[in-house]
Amino acid sequence: MTTRPEISIPTTSTSSTPKPFTLYNITLRLPLRTFTLQKRYSDFTTLHNTLTSQANGVSPPASLPPKSYFTSTTSSPALAESRRIGLQAYLQTINTDPDERWRNTPAFRSFLNLPSTSSNGRHSNDIRSAINGASSQPITDPVAWLDHHRHLKSFLHSARLAITKRDQSASPQSQHECSASAKKSLVQAGQITANLDQGLKTLSSDAWGSTGEKLGDGELRRRRDLVESARKEKEGLENLLNAMVAKSSLDATIAQASTASKEKLLAAPGESQAQRKPATGRVLGKETDRTRALDNQGVLQLQKQLMQEQDQDVDVLAQAVARQQKIAGEIQAELVVQQGLLGLLDEDVDRVQGKIGVANNRIGKLR
Repeated sequence: MTTRPEISIPTTSTSSTPKPFTLYNITLRLPLRTFTLQKRYSDFTTLHNTLTSQANGVSPPASLPPKSYFTSTTSSPALAESRRIGLQAYLQTINTDPDERWRNTPAFRSFLNLPSTSSNGRHSNDIRSAINGASSQPITDPVAWLDHHRHLKSFLHSARLAITKRDQSASPQSQHECSASAKKSLVQAGQITANLDQGLKTLSSDAWGSTGEKLGDGELRRRRDLVESARKEKEGLENLLNAMVAKSSLDATIAQASTASKEKLLAAPGESQAQRKPATGRVLGKETDRTRALDNQGVLQLQKQLMQEQDQDVDVLAQAVARQQKIAGEIQAELVVQQGLLGLLDEDVDRVQGKIGVANNRIGKLR
């Protein structure tokens, strides 16, 4: 038994084409998603005629609102609202009629961008198999293709969250678990991406889906862009995860080498590995005159005091830097003023030179 969607036409809109017409915004609510599609009144007329012809001349359980030959819905909001209510009642009546043949016809389900009833079970199994990584079949149904793409985005999101959690984890065990979770999500995302890409190649060969719904060139390009974007995102996450794993391995190797070098330096001459004892407490030979006479609590208090003094020095330095910045700002403002004065001086010099030139010309004429 198929799940009946909740159908409504809450609003209308007007197209932006040179010859405007009214579009009816149909909202469908399904258990897992909600989407909206736009249809013209002529689309409803085509649907009604198709349903009638498929039923051997028997009319559907509802009638369309009458067509107006003297008034346009774009110029009459009252007519548009009346037709919206009538078209909404038309779809809801077919959707809730006890006779299921009307809402299960390919024409009605294709009109609402719903998968055909004969392939619902197959779609669910395909999606479930793709999620579990057990299916490598291309996705050739346009509606199921979008469902698979939504699952693909969820896997990429899960992988991104796992990588972020791994970056924030401190224990190696937690990092390993996050890496395994991210790799699993990326593998499943890669399988779904391959299925979607193969399905688009099949759809582009004849541009018809398994439900008989035709996909235009623009929609095919849009879906190819979605697949390519998802593939790039997956490759980026894989590269990031591999870099993080390599960095962790390198850090672990460096830490082991550093520990071994430190133990070797601290070992007494001629002391074997078995004779070495781990250093405990404060290291002798590294004490200063200020710490040698202090116990551990005193050393800690001294460190706090030194840190406070350093903080105070940083504050003084910050104040000095602020003063320097203020002086620099004032110098900059003074330079701007001086540049303005120099500009005025240049203008005055040019004007005086012009006057001198005029005077020289007059003197030349007097001679």
